[in-house]
Amino acid sequence: MPTIFTIRPVPLVFLLALCFTALLNWPVLLHLYHILSKLEHVKPGFAFSIPIVLVAALNLVFMPLSLRYLFKPCFAFLFIAGAIVSVAMLKYRVLFDQEMIQNIFETNQSEAGAYLSPTMISWVFFTGILPALLLFFIKIDYASPWYRGILPRLLSMLASLAVLALVAGLYYKDYASVGRNNRDLNREIVPISALYGTGKYLHQRYLAEPILYTRLGEDAVRTQTAGKPTLMFLVIGETARGKNFSMNGYHRQTNPFTSQIGNLISFTDVHSCGTATAISLPCMFSNLGRSGFDSNLARHRDDLLDVLQKSGVAIFWKENDGGCKGVCDRVPNMEVSPKEHPAFCDGETCHDEVLLQGLEEEIGRMQGDKLVIFHLIGSHGPAYYQRYPDAHRVFLPDCRRSDIENCSNEALINTYDNSIHYTDHVIAELIARLQHHDSDYQTALLYVSDHGESLGEMGLYLHGTPYRFAPDEQTRVPLQLWLSTGFIQQKQVDFDCLRESASAKRFSHDNLFPSLLGIWDVTTRVYRRELDLFAPCRPG
Repeated sequence: MPTIFTIRPVPLVFLLALCFTALLNWPVLLHLYHILSKLEHVKPGFAFSIPIVLVAALNLVFMPLSLRYLFKPCFAFLFIAGAIVSVAMLKYRVLFDQEMIQNIFETNQSEAGAYLSPTMISWVFFTGILPALLLFFIKIDYASPWYRGILPRLLSMLASLAVLALVAGLYYKDYASVGRNNRDLNREIVPISALYGTGKYLHQRYLAEPILYTRLGEDAVRTQTAGKPTLMFLVIGETARGKNFSMNGYHRQTNPFTSQIGNLISFTDVHSCGTATAISLPCMFSNLGRSGFDSNLARHRDDLLDVLQKSGVAIFWKENDGGCKGVCDRVPNMEVSPKEHPAFCDGETCHDEVLLQGLEEEIGRMQGDKLVIFHLIGSHGPAYYQRYPDAHRVFLPDCRRSDIENCSNEALINTYDNSIHYTDHVIAELIARLQHHDSDYQTALLYVSDHGESLGEMGLYLHGTPYRFAPDEQTRVPLQLWLSTGFIQQKQVDFDCLRESASAKRFSHDNLFPSLLGIWDVTTRVYRRELDLFAPCRPG
């Protein structure tokens, strides 16, 4: 293999630290200097020291990777992974903490493909793949015997520590002040944050001490089964934000279909359990609540569907969003195959109307009281334009590309609102199916999204921002409830009370578990009446 030049490990690691700072840490440097620009007084030395601190920190962290057989493959991987992380942060301000890493690991191939764009591919090639390839054309002059290389490495690490100590001595108060007021900064350093998040996720998922499985609702029984059987649809949305629903006060008519349906309520102040599907979906079906939710713990205990199934409710899950994240593993379920529905699918993803296909036969195969769950692809970004057919291109111009940062803000919002408009159509069609069954069942539908979405507000795009920093756009979600007249009568629901509650009270995903148990009249120790949104509007 031809050689570009020969260099010893210690200076090469220093050059790589410089390279990572200059090439891949632009997002954190830009963010830092943006923060400083808003401050009234900034010491010039403090501002000048920021890239020096970053180089010294990376040199310290990188040095242990400079061993003969680790060096090139490790840094080649770090270049490519770092390039992917940095472009996502630069374009969308996505932070790669443990929750985001979990979301990446649990995202299917078609979803991941939607994020590809010419801009992203070019960035990853020039800042990741190309430097990784060039690294293999550099000859590294290792010390012989090997132990003679230990002292230079230690001295380099001590020099890095000395630089960090010196800067801390001069500007500790400045760094502490900026850090306290901007606690997400440490999550932006490439590649340290992503590697740390990956390590935490892999340890928790595969290496942590096994957790004994916890069964819930072994005592679950239904106290009301007289009259016609119940057929309920539970619709789980994807990436829908509550503020873009016209029934919640949005200035555009994004709910032209459901707004014409009687006995339908839109809850105006509902907040999600997380900012990504991998967290929110299992959390909303868990009884742990947002404050106590732990993904590893949730995987090892029963959820809402398990308890309802134990009480005698027949359950069926229909999937159109790449997976139920373990929620539906113990109930009958099916995932839509794009190849089987060319009228609704492009070969990789499908419009949500595909979930209505074969629905009557699936309901017919279920026995007794029935709950069908539909997991929509909804408004999954960044390729929002792929989430609705041409008939629902009502807000124009729309953004017909996945690199949404290259579209105007007007086109981006138009595209997103079109996806909400189409979701509204799908919900209305599902209600129409339920109305068709009114003579045989007491029918109801509840729709709630998993999380919201940022569309450029505060420079943020997509979702996945750590919850404590996440804006309202990512955590406020829509919740709609439709009840047939027969269902209202049989369940003794005070509909006016429920409507008033929907506009006056704040709810969250924490309400789903007890509310579904309550409206299905399930008696069990895990039911919490104080979180049941129906309870104040029913007798007893």
